[in-house]
Amino acid sequence: MEIFDIFFNLDVMRRSFPILMRGLVNTLLLGSAATIFGGLLGVLICLVRLYGPKPFRLLAIMFTDVMRAIPVLVVLILVYYALPFAGIVFSAFVAATIALSLVLAAYTAEVVRAGIEAVPKGQFEASQALGLSFFTMMRKVILPQAFRMMIPPLASYVVSIMKDTSLASVVTMGDLLKQATDAQALFANPTPLLLAALIYIAFLWPMVRFTGWLEQHYKRGYR
Repeated sequence: MEIFDIFFNLDVMRRSFPILMRGLVNTLLLGSAATIFGGLLGVLICLVRLYGPKPFRLLAIMFTDVMRAIPVLVVLILVYYALPFAGIVFSAFVAATIALSLVLAAYTAEVVRAGIEAVPKGQFEASQALGLSFFTMMRKVILPQAFRMMIPPLASYVVSIMKDTSLASVVTMGDLLKQATDAQALFANPTPLLLAALIYIAFLWPMVRFTGWLEQHYKRGYR
């Protein structure tokens, strides 16, 4: 029974649960913000890489390569701890949102690029023959077709970003992991960490299963 008192202490679990729920809210807000901003930025970077002037295309390629090569934690530390030396100071939440958005944007740009390039060239030629503008062609013809191929990998990256929100504890943001470690110190018991792990599983496991369902659904669609 001693192991249950140490790792599954019900009294500690009951008292730490409200603390962890506050952290969960911050985690969900951070993950949602990073997904939205990272997704939009990724689409923009992809379009610049494919159709922008050559200098901007090279910058887009460099951005995607560098962001995919640097660990998320390093990007987060650079944004939160290094930029203040240049006079640029962000709150922990904003810094974490920027770091996660930049990383997600790099992966999103590559997925969107692959999706657009997989659309038959005849679709581009037909759109141009109809006199559609570039943005109308993208919005009504190309991206809707490419989107089917992009959904499964993008969903996987969203799950990864939601897991990477735990790194925000490094910059003292009150996310789920940070609240769990604080509660562990407060109650001198590791139960809050176990409870945090269960909470992560509770909201990430359905996302993982949904991602698997998307992959199978669109695989059948390709057949």
